[in-house]
Amino acid sequence: MLGPSAPGFWPAYQQSPEAQDGQPDPMDRWSERVIGGWARDLDATALFPFGGPPWLPFFSWAQRTGRIHASPIMLLVHDTAGLFVSFRGALALREHIELPEPPPSPCATCADKPCTSTCPVSAFDGTGYNVDACKSWLHSTSGADCMTSGCRARRACPVSQSHPRQPEQSAYHMQVFRGPACAD
Repeated sequence: MLGPSAPGFWPAYQQSPEAQDGQPDPMDRWSERVIGGWARDLDATALFPFGGPPWLPFFSWAQRTGRIHASPIMLLVHDTAGLFVSFRGALALREHIELPEPPPSPCATCADKPCTSTCPVSAFDGTGYNVDACKSWLHSTSGADCMTSGCRARRACPVSQSHPRQPEQSAYHMQVFRGPACAD
């Protein structure tokens, strides 16, 4: 499982040919180039969370690592990145690699669980994610804070707060997630 390493990822990506060429899907194309190169070097197979259907089961693969868990709002949470965990791809290796004993979920010791109460449109109910409510909020002027700084629920996670993710990176991903405004 491969995800961005903060804080160096975002400046490096911004300097990439894909980020600067104005063509569609720059982050996906960057991921294919970089992770595809690693796969060739390691005689592995590159796998990606985009390009489906069919979609590969990245959510369950992430949980199998032991370092990533389902949070109370049913988004993935990482032991050091919090709710800012994300994946650009994975490498399927030919050999098995022993991993160290994983740490417990950071949610197990989080008494207040602020991720459950900070979403301004209550898009997370603990069993699912109301994507339509979230996107409607992001298209409103009231959603500007989430658009420029990232999802409030993700930011509220105490572990996320210690992860050095740049606001510009969050804003980019919120823009891609939100998509263009719909014409009435």
